[in-house]
Amino acid sequence: MSSIKKIKSRRALIFLTALVVLGANASIAEAANKSITCYKGTSVKKVTAAKPKCPTGWSTKKPVATATTKGTAVVFSGTYKGQITMVWSSSSVKATIKGTGTGVIAGLEDLTGVGTAAPQSQCEAINGTGTLGSGANTITLSVVSTAKGCAEEAAAPTDVNVSGNATVTGGTGKFAGASGTLKLTGYFSVKATTAGTTDNSAFTVKIEGNVITK
Repeated sequence: MSSIKKIKSRRALIFLTALVVLGANASIAEAANKSITCYKGTSVKKVTAAKPKCPTGWSTKKPVATATTKGTAVVFSGTYKGQITMVWSSSSVKATIKGTGTGVIAGLEDLTGVGTAAPQSQCEAINGTGTLGSGANTITLSVVSTAKGCAEEAAAPTDVNVSGNATVTGGTGKFAGASGTLKLTGYFSVKATTAGTTDNSAFTVKIEGNVITK
């Protein structure tokens, strides 16, 4: 082998040896390093070192997510009794109600409301609005085809049974921004349904469910 070839072979050997040594050192250095995850509020960072340590103000302890409180559920269960006034036309009936309640009613003793129906059969949807309470604290209700009135007989006089749900649409005072769904069950009587007739009757309705306050 010529001297030039020998020199080139030695250089190649030295170069390969250097690569192997560098690779080994890099592997050793990499193996010696450790990684930890650090937290600060909602921020997260990874620290890699031989002896990793979180910066000041950071911690390896992951913060516990705080549950968001959407509101407080107020249990509601009351029975309201009063008068219902019905004004009949040839195609519909408009009703107004006014009553007083007892039970677990959060101090909301008064009930007022208006509703309409277009009777074509013994069971018809009821649409209306109502208010529980008076003065500073009230709850507003909406009944939009979520409740029905079903007559026991095909013609008056007859008793009408009411069932369905009322949506809490808001309120005032400590019930400002209230929401929820309340179940309605009740009854009243109908004496006559002739157009132009005004009919007055006693009513009873039970209202129960949860009112969600902010």
